[in-house]
Amino acid sequence: MTNPLPCRPGWLLYDRNSVVRNLTTVLLIGCLASSLRAADLDGEPINYAKAPAHNAVARLQERIEAGKGKLTYEKTFGYLPSLLRELNVPVSSQMLVFSKTSLQQARIGPQKPRSIFFNEDVYVGFCQRGDVLEVSAVDPNLGLVFYTLDQKSPSKPVFTRQQDACLICHGSSATEGLPGNVVRSLYPDSDGFPILAFGSTRVDHSTPLKQRWGGWYVTGTSGKQTHLGNLILEDKTPPEQIDNSAGSNVTDLKDRFPLASYLSPHSDIVALMVLEHQAEAQNRITRANLLTRRALYDETEMNKALGRPENYHSESTESRIKNAGEPLVKYFLFSDEARLTEKVQGTSGFEHQFPQRGPRDGRGRSLRDFDLQHRLFKYPCSYLIYSTAFDALPVLVKDYVYRRLWEVLSGKDTSESFAHLSAGDRQAILEILLATKPNLPSYWKSGVR
Repeated sequence: MTNPLPCRPGWLLYDRNSVVRNLTTVLLIGCLASSLRAADLDGEPINYAKAPAHNAVARLQERIEAGKGKLTYEKTFGYLPSLLRELNVPVSSQMLVFSKTSLQQARIGPQKPRSIFFNEDVYVGFCQRGDVLEVSAVDPNLGLVFYTLDQKSPSKPVFTRQQDACLICHGSSATEGLPGNVVRSLYPDSDGFPILAFGSTRVDHSTPLKQRWGGWYVTGTSGKQTHLGNLILEDKTPPEQIDNSAGSNVTDLKDRFPLASYLSPHSDIVALMVLEHQAEAQNRITRANLLTRRALYDETEMNKALGRPENYHSESTESRIKNAGEPLVKYFLFSDEARLTEKVQGTSGFEHQFPQRGPRDGRGRSLRDFDLQHRLFKYPCSYLIYSTAFDALPVLVKDYVYRRLWEVLSGKDTSESFAHLSAGDRQAILEILLATKPNLPSYWKSGVR
């Protein structure tokens, strides 16, 4: 499974006979077929390479330079513990990946997995004795922005922004050519190399559990629901014949690698499920933002050329905004979410800490409250509606999303895409948002549109 963090071009996939498999050409071809090509990212109005970043990492660097923030270097983990504290990233979010699918692949394997930590703003990757910490941050104007932090220079911590190398993977056809997260499940061999012939699965909250977490350690219980976590293939057993019952419902990893080398002994199943929802939700926010900005830029140029009023909106532009906004609406409301058939429970305490980080209404309800018996969240509307990236969406597409959300939650739209939402679900989500989300359109309160 690849992940939301930087990876070196040509190092995405491997096999036993080819340690480095160059995928640059394939990925670039995929970019050219996407909605917004990589070349467009560096042009108007996005200017990805040159535009200043405004995200949690950029703000931390500013605090450090101003003497208001500090990263402390430790012998075993370098800057990692201090960085997590500064960015307010919980240790309980730790997940462990042992497939060789990232920047420092030579340092990753079943005996030395790479740890990943996250909150709703950043992702942090750590390898044993690694040269750098890998960090990606959600930027409201640019999508995902990638950084490395040198672990070999303990006297002066500096985040280095990475661009072209990371975008070959994280701006490929998998993300429609936009800077975003890539999460996959695959089949690793005893050294952590993905077995290419078996393929891989792109993962989000719609992926059945049985297809998730190949290449990752997973701690937690899921009852009779199996998954691909903790699986190491010693032979070439075809995927359809693999029985990973022994890899499911694992709560202790002490027999698999030295736990003392990590901040936490856990690779929490609930944290993994939240990561998979969040990664794609952020991709769709980025998509809505950048595609809308591009549509409005194109329209402005066309209005000038045709002598139309400056604020004229064509049917073509309205269609492009709908195309940018509707996938976000469906994902925010968990259309096509894979259903759970038994209780899922983690081991790190993440499922108890995560709900505490969000706002609650007068009845104590939060969009961060878990279900974990039938679905991920009790109230199926993404908590990322509170994010800075969502609030920074261009007005036209944000208005579209708000209108569509209201149509669904008020019961005006009961189409198949939203049939999974009961009347009680819709009412509860509507009430929670009215109580906790500032600056909702006035018609949400009046009930008239």
